[in-house]
Amino acid sequence: MSFVNDALALSGGRASAPPAFERYNQVARALHWIMAVLVIGNLAGGLLHDALEDVVNLMPVHKAVGMSVLALTVVRIAWRFTYRAPAYPEEMGALARLAARGVHVLLYGLMLAMPLSGWIMASAGKYPLTWFGLFDLPKLPVTRADPLYELGHEGHEILGWVMLALVIFHVGAALRHHFVLRDNVLQRML
Repeated sequence: MSFVNDALALSGGRASAPPAFERYNQVARALHWIMAVLVIGNLAGGLLHDALEDVVNLMPVHKAVGMSVLALTVVRIAWRFTYRAPAYPEEMGALARLAARGVHVLLYGLMLAMPLSGWIMASAGKYPLTWFGLFDLPKLPVTRADPLYELGHEGHEILGWVMLALVIFHVGAALRHHFVLRDNVLQRML
């Protein structure tokens, strides 16, 4: 690369540097990728648990991961309010920025609502709610006869599909920015 820069300097030209960009801080990036794995894994577990019930009982792990997502989401929101997110690229339009912010708000909301609705369902069940078998988590005062249980049950299923659609949209948008638009949006989180 030095040879190219030297040749450009001799010819009076300048090598164009890639546009400068700011990354999310290390904690934000770590939380993002840990939660991405947990959320995608839990979506898969939620969708596949009935089909795999004769092979493996995914529900205890599904519940524990869900509670982990809830706790990490609270940490992530606190971190987000403490540290500023890097700016979007200047060439990104106002509508695209609004859409990105909207999807992020919806994802944060779902990362709270999904585990809470699952906690409501698990609280009405007969099995203990444990965190990977290490300790029990408190159950909420809900029974299967409560309207809150029905709301949690239906909400969990519907919100799961919404979460899956948003995750696919989020990943697709990140890949579009990286491979089609060739801007630094994805690189900010790497």
